[in-house]
Amino acid sequence: MSQSGDPMSTPLLTVRDVEIRYGLSRAVNNVSLEIAPGSMTTIVGPNGAGKSSLLKAISGLLTPVAGEITFAGERITGAAPRHIAALGIAHVPEGRRIFAKLSVEENLRLGGYLLPSRDVAGALEHVYAAFPRLRERMGQRAGSLSGGEQQMVAIGRALMARPKLIMADEVSQGLAPVIVQEVYRQLRAINARGVAVLLVEQNARLAFGLAATAHVMEAGRVVMSGPTAEVAASDHVREAYLGA
Repeated sequence: MSQSGDPMSTPLLTVRDVEIRYGLSRAVNNVSLEIAPGSMTTIVGPNGAGKSSLLKAISGLLTPVAGEITFAGERITGAAPRHIAALGIAHVPEGRRIFAKLSVEENLRLGGYLLPSRDVAGALEHVYAAFPRLRERMGQRAGSLSGGEQQMVAIGRALMARPKLIMADEVSQGLAPVIVQEVYRQLRAINARGVAVLLVEQNARLAFGLAATAHVMEAGRVVMSGPTAEVAASDHVREAYLGA
């Protein structure tokens, strides 16, 4: 960790030597990485590489069997998800996981459950400003929305908590290219307001177009890390992920 005193030089999130198992199966093996405040970072890799398991460990949904996770200077390894959310980590899960029978606004309000009641209306306005389409559909059942609109609900629900870090898992999955571009545009805008974004994607080409820093995970390990341009230029990444 830097001793310079510059808060931007101190990692917001540090994952150190984390191991995650499902029974005897090792899903994440000795993974370490850092996320800087306000940064845009991606983790790419094939299905089953351990990317989603790592996010679940960071948000408290899984407990690592080894290693340490710290956020904003506090050790959060094995902490309760509610506590981790209160510190400023919001998780947009793979598959969106919205509540289909609830309205758009009811889904969003669930994301603000840790806010003082007086702040909920302002948080809703913030989300509606980012996603005007959700304002138009605030009373509509979330399950009746298109896939892209449901993804906006999932991201908006995460924004309700006013996080310091949003972890977005496979947000492009199953969406038309034009909708993906809209979702990515909003992630870029969220990041421009100072919120760090950790983007997990199988589509490396998309992710590399957004993130400044990239990590490649394969078989539970981080096999490559660095500035996105350098990672994308490697022969392995070009052949395995970019079709070059």
